[in-house]
Amino acid sequence: MKANAACLEVFWAFLRLGLTSFGGPIAHLSYFRADLVERRRWIDEAAFADLVALCQFLPGPASSQVGFALGLHRAGLCGGFAAWLGFTLPSALALVAFAYGLSALGDLAHRPWLHGLKIVAVAVVAQAVWMMAKSLCPDRPRATLAALAAALALAVPSSGGQIAAIVAGGLFGLFYLADAATPQPAPHLPWRRGAIAAAVAFVALLFGLPVLAQATESHAIDLFDAFYRAGALVFGGGHVVLPLLQQAVVPPGWINADAFLAGYGAAQAVPGPLFSFAAFLGAAMIGSPNGLFGALLCLVAIYLPSCLLVLAVLPYWSDLRARPEAQGALKGVNAAVVGLLLAALYNPVWTGAIFSARDFGLAVLAFLLLAVWKTPPWAVVILGALAASLAAAV
Repeated sequence: MKANAACLEVFWAFLRLGLTSFGGPIAHLSYFRADLVERRRWIDEAAFADLVALCQFLPGPASSQVGFALGLHRAGLCGGFAAWLGFTLPSALALVAFAYGLSALGDLAHRPWLHGLKIVAVAVVAQAVWMMAKSLCPDRPRATLAALAAALALAVPSSGGQIAAIVAGGLFGLFYLADAATPQPAPHLPWRRGAIAAAVAFVALLFGLPVLAQATESHAIDLFDAFYRAGALVFGGGHVVLPLLQQAVVPPGWINADAFLAGYGAAQAVPGPLFSFAAFLGAAMIGSPNGLFGALLCLVAIYLPSCLLVLAVLPYWSDLRARPEAQGALKGVNAAVVGLLLAALYNPVWTGAIFSARDFGLAVLAFLLLAVWKTPPWAVVILGALAASLAAAV
């Protein structure tokens, strides 16, 4: 198949998935498997499972990383970009449109439907904490590690506290959880070109962007740096990016807290990756750059580190995942990010949404719909906004 035709095939396949994949990263991976492994047969089951394992190991949005790797496998770098673009575009456009809608509405502080979105965000994050804790903190050491990480994040409410919690979790896992790891053989994965260049670019941007932002005093570079760091340091899925982004954009006054939580609530109602929330934030920024350029800037910045990491690690993944030390460190990091998400559940999500017994009751009902009745998140978002509006009208 010619390169251009292969790229178009990848783009259309992932555009369809981006329009229909509701339910978060685990559901996204199920959609990928059904369409690309079973139906299209782009890759076999063993190689797909290994790609999933790799992207769970790396920071960043797992489903988007798997999609990027599948695009690489199918059509090289062009295919990787086509897969990312097709899967991300629907949710990003929807959230940019939502940002423009909020801007047109003006003052949001007393909108009942907006308060409903913020209450639903409480339920969504609570469900994420619950589900992640069950799988990632199944024993006393990791549960304790998660609690300590939450305490540290609340005591030091900055990106420095969050990074310290992740590093401490990794070190704890390296020394105390490695013995429990089980090395597993992995099939050889293709596409070895450019791994070193991608690794160098990842590190250079991570440490060079803050220096460049300070030297140039450019707000655009400062913004790119903040979203790049968030994408580079997030383990555990889309919900865990919430505390990093909140610390990056709300305290400096780049976006107000009400708009931040409203956008996060709206992000639950669209298909595709939750990291597309970055497009909403970029479009809704109070100062320039904002609008379409701000959305594109933030979207590229938050996804770039995860794509560079896939390119850097993919050729060496078989050897890396067979090392118990690497698996142990990952277990510690995962426990720490559960703690970070727990801290975010309290501040800013809970403190920004729950002001009365009625608010608490609505949050409990939303959690029940999500966790027990398995209601699609987009439906819970709509019901939450309607319920808050009706309650305010009574």
